[in-house]
Amino acid sequence: MPLLNAAALPLRSVQTITGSVLVVAPHPDDETLGCGGAIALLRTLGYPVQILVMSDGTMSHPRSLKYPTPRLQALREAETLEAMSILGVSEAAVTFLRLQDGSIPTSTSPGRQEVVARCRTWLEPLQPATIFLPWRADPHPDHRATWTLMRAALADFNEAPRMIEYPIWDWDPEQQGALANFTQVMGWRLDIRSMLETKQAAIAAYRSQTTNLIDDDPDGFQLTPEMLANFARPWEVYLEEMP
Repeated sequence: MPLLNAAALPLRSVQTITGSVLVVAPHPDDETLGCGGAIALLRTLGYPVQILVMSDGTMSHPRSLKYPTPRLQALREAETLEAMSILGVSEAAVTFLRLQDGSIPTSTSPGRQEVVARCRTWLEPLQPATIFLPWRADPHPDHRATWTLMRAALADFNEAPRMIEYPIWDWDPEQQGALANFTQVMGWRLDIRSMLETKQAAIAAYRSQTTNLIDDDPDGFQLTPEMLANFARPWEVYLEEMP
């Protein structure tokens, strides 16, 4: 897995990314953790950037009484909009698909074709030149399902966009997967030093995920300092299938 020696991966310029850009996040915050620096750089250069958040994020604190599902969904969406504002993305450029967190349809799930059709209908007028997707082998099933859904939605496009994948949970050594079956996938780094403070401010907007804001759920999720440290580097790692 390239993350085992990430600092040795080649550096590429953001200017190698061309045209309109779509960033697809399985959950509210993945787009900022994985691609926050890239988003900020692209917006600084004037690139149009759209954000598509697949799930509602409500399984992060399923037992909270202070934040029942509707309130938690609203909170997580508000956090996303705040984070995107920091990165230079307008509210109008953010779409929430609101699939059930933890249940993004896989290839065998009932109703998957309906979700694929929804994604295809949404993508057709957009026609992004570049799409940032979660890494296809990410340990989290929602991340893998997001990758397969988007690939299916793009299957009939006349011109396939460039697809750039970003790791999230592969940064966790206990979950990190192997790259054995992906010999044509190479990793590279994007220098985000100039946008690192901006990215960190955007991550901090996700208070429900980074602080004790929701304190009444013993099973509630919170990003650990060790995990957050992986997204505080002056570069981001991307994976891309070679032709």
